[in-house]
Amino acid sequence: MFKRILIANRGEIACRIIRSARRMGVETVAVYSEADRDALHVKMADEALLIGSPPASESYLVIEKIVEACRKSGAEAVHPGYGFLSEREGFPRALADAGIVFIGPHPQAIAAMGDKIESKMVAASAGVSTVPGFLGVIEDDRHAVKIAGEIGYPVMIKASAGGGGKGMRIAHSSAEVAEGFNLAKAEAKASFGDDRVFIEKFIVEPRHIEIQVLGDKHGNVIHLGERECSIQRRNQKVIEEAPSPLLDEITRRRMGEQAVALAKAVNYDSAGTVEFVVGQDKSFYFLEMNTRLQVEHPVTELVTGIDLVEQMIRIAAGEKLSVAQKDVTLTGWAVETRVYAEDPFRNFLPSVGRLVKYRPPAEMSRDDVTVRNDTGVYEGSEISLHYDPMIAKLVTHGPSRVAAIEAQAQALDAFYIDGIRHNIPFLSALMHHARWRAGNLSTGFIAEEFPNGFTARAPEGEIARRLAAVAAAIDHVLGERKRRISGQMNGRPVTREKRRAVWLDRDEILLDVWRDGDAIAVRFVDADESAGEAHRLLSRWAPGQPVWEGTFDAHPIAMQVRPITGGFRLAYQGFEAAVSVFTQTEAAAARLMPVATVTDNGKKLLCPMPGLVVSIAVTEGQEVKAGETLAVIEAMKMQNVLRAEQDGTVKRIAAVPGATLAVDALILEFA
Repeated sequence: MFKRILIANRGEIACRIIRSARRMGVETVAVYSEADRDALHVKMADEALLIGSPPASESYLVIEKIVEACRKSGAEAVHPGYGFLSEREGFPRALADAGIVFIGPHPQAIAAMGDKIESKMVAASAGVSTVPGFLGVIEDDRHAVKIAGEIGYPVMIKASAGGGGKGMRIAHSSAEVAEGFNLAKAEAKASFGDDRVFIEKFIVEPRHIEIQVLGDKHGNVIHLGERECSIQRRNQKVIEEAPSPLLDEITRRRMGEQAVALAKAVNYDSAGTVEFVVGQDKSFYFLEMNTRLQVEHPVTELVTGIDLVEQMIRIAAGEKLSVAQKDVTLTGWAVETRVYAEDPFRNFLPSVGRLVKYRPPAEMSRDDVTVRNDTGVYEGSEISLHYDPMIAKLVTHGPSRVAAIEAQAQALDAFYIDGIRHNIPFLSALMHHARWRAGNLSTGFIAEEFPNGFTARAPEGEIARRLAAVAAAIDHVLGERKRRISGQMNGRPVTREKRRAVWLDRDEILLDVWRDGDAIAVRFVDADESAGEAHRLLSRWAPGQPVWEGTFDAHPIAMQVRPITGGFRLAYQGFEAAVSVFTQTEAAAARLMPVATVTDNGKKLLCPMPGLVVSIAVTEGQEVKAGETLAVIEAMKMQNVLRAEQDGTVKRIAAVPGATLAVDALILEFA
């Protein structure tokens, strides 16, 4: 076994690898760019070496710098994680030339499977079902339009060397093919240094299901069941689970056998993933093979009990697989959500800045439920525009799919982040979505269920009552502290009336609230002054804590609490509301206050995120129609197309291609 390995990556995956290596007694070496000098993986490793400036092309993607770091640190092997150099054929070759072991598959397998075009040819020859498409060289956008017309719409445009949703577009018309082809090529070039793309038929209402495989250097190959990754946005996975709610045992076995056959065809000798596009009728077609550790590998680890990182290290060291196919069993259910630095209320635009507060839910494993948080940040970390916006991967495991989802929903409600925008409200809403809970999935789920994007929803019904009850309980605890301080100052007892008016964004709920032993009691009051039964809220919440965690009539709940002027803001199950708790007298006065209005910035196009101006598609004086492209902004390795929301005339252009803009910087004005 190796004594010391180097991790050629950053963020949560570098930290994840360090944890497994530490359990194995293997020392670790981290590498970092100037932007990551204070990163968590740097602090966790036994040694850390600076390898360059912030752009990945000048640090994490420079093979020579990684090899030199190995020489300096004495690392015997390198784990690439995912992304960056993990699927570059030249990387393991360069390591081998330097006498360093690559913790991953041999370069021939990477070459065969890493190229999406060649991999489909290999898959077909191995008897694996494949999707109809064009695998040759596409000359330009006109050629792409011609090919798409022959295949039949809709089509998928994909980067040959791609992964992670980069360089990928779905097109339903010739115009979308022409635009998507050029955007996919540009993204592929920026992310992978290879602008080749191919086109294939897009299966209607498809599901994305993948098979985890493990192979050693002695000819043994097994699969560890499937993961379903159908909940995607812009072809980027958002939620993953294992097993799939669609598959039966027969289909699982057939897919697993094909995945193993493909792995054996290239003498695969590490952890890898064979991805399939699956129809609602359980028909399946080979999509691609990722010759690396997947982002979503934790769900497989939790249902199989197998540490994939440990297996990769042992395989690279020459050990045989310690488990046979007959020994693989799937126990319970696991769900993973990807917590991203992005604003779900602004079309998921990237958000950068400092994590002023970062309080993830506590990791634990008890009562048949596991909560695991794979992260590469800590409170005070900086989310940089140079890298992927992932903050953490929150994973839960339970004895059933329902139990895993309930644990995930509870953990998301207890996950507090401040300083940047994040997608936790969206993830929380998904966990309570009826279609998701029913397992009626497809890769078009988010586009179909949120056609106008994710917007703030006004809480109502039981959700509103729970928000109001927790708000009243918080206010009562705050009031108790004030009364203790007041009593200390003047020596007189301070009384408190029970009746309160709770405003949720100006929607009013009347209730009575009082102390009942170690709990807070709440009784809702109807318009006719009739009151229902009392509810008990039990919590150890104290003023200043960012999460109220406790029980509502013995039902566990958690809500995020943010102080604001005149009250606080609560977030729960994807709902957010500004909350004020008034006495009767205060409520009467508040009802007379005018409602504030929002300033209209409709005549300006502002940069929605910090980023690079790739192109400006209009000129001053030009008339544009709603939906037309105005500019393309690149941030966090993704190109974002900004379109006109309504018809208008361009009055002034304030930005130029190549400029780096801050959030809300002016791009152009309309007349």
